[in-house]
Amino acid sequence: MPSLGWKARIGLIVLASDHTVEFEWRTLMQAAAEAEGGAESIAVHAARIANDPEITTRSLAAMEARITATADLLLPGAAFDVIAYGCTSAAMLIGPDRVRDLVRAARPGVAVTEPVSAALAAFGSLGVTRVAMLTPYMPEVDECLRTGFEAHGLAIPRMGSFSIPNDNDASRISPDSLFDAGMALAGDPAVEGLFVSCTSIRLAPVIGRLEAALGKPVTSSNMALGWHALRLAGAEASLAGHGRLFEPR
Repeated sequence: MPSLGWKARIGLIVLASDHTVEFEWRTLMQAAAEAEGGAESIAVHAARIANDPEITTRSLAAMEARITATADLLLPGAAFDVIAYGCTSAAMLIGPDRVRDLVRAARPGVAVTEPVSAALAAFGSLGVTRVAMLTPYMPEVDECLRTGFEAHGLAIPRMGSFSIPNDNDASRISPDSLFDAGMALAGDPAVEGLFVSCTSIRLAPVIGRLEAALGKPVTSSNMALGWHALRLAGAEASLAGHGRLFEPR
């Protein structure tokens, strides 16, 4: 009998304070599994990493010391195709290369992604270089994120934030509020797409509506991370209903 995840086995490191990534990934990964050969073809296994729900550069940086131990909790002794670290702002602050090395200290040779590398790969695939960015963060975290993405070659002409200091509250931003804010930012002709940062944000319900209204591609930390993890694992089927990122190009 084939094992669960015979096509792709994906590990997910989830912040202890995150309400959303597992929920949004559930629908995405079920659709991907059906497209790739059946419900058991793709398996996701998650472990929670301790974190302070107050979103500050200091609390984000503190997770660096816990990444390796958390990666080690994922099905001890089992092989993974990909391990994804689910925090955009911490990945930028710690550094994508450092996150990869910390995961591989527990899981040598595994493919690793996080929302920063995933978003860069996603917009590269879409041919987008100028992006409006929407976040829930306070200014010090926003500045770190903007500077970091621009250092990686992604221009951010427009940026907006809900200025929420706590991850539990970020998860309560309604999809309608995200739609309105996204329209205000990405309606600017200076930008080619929209990125909504933070794995606690629930953007999936309005991605299609935003893309239709804007005429531009839209993605989020969760959707970009899921797309990148699937692609790194060799699961490349097109999926309807999850944004242009998952459509044929």
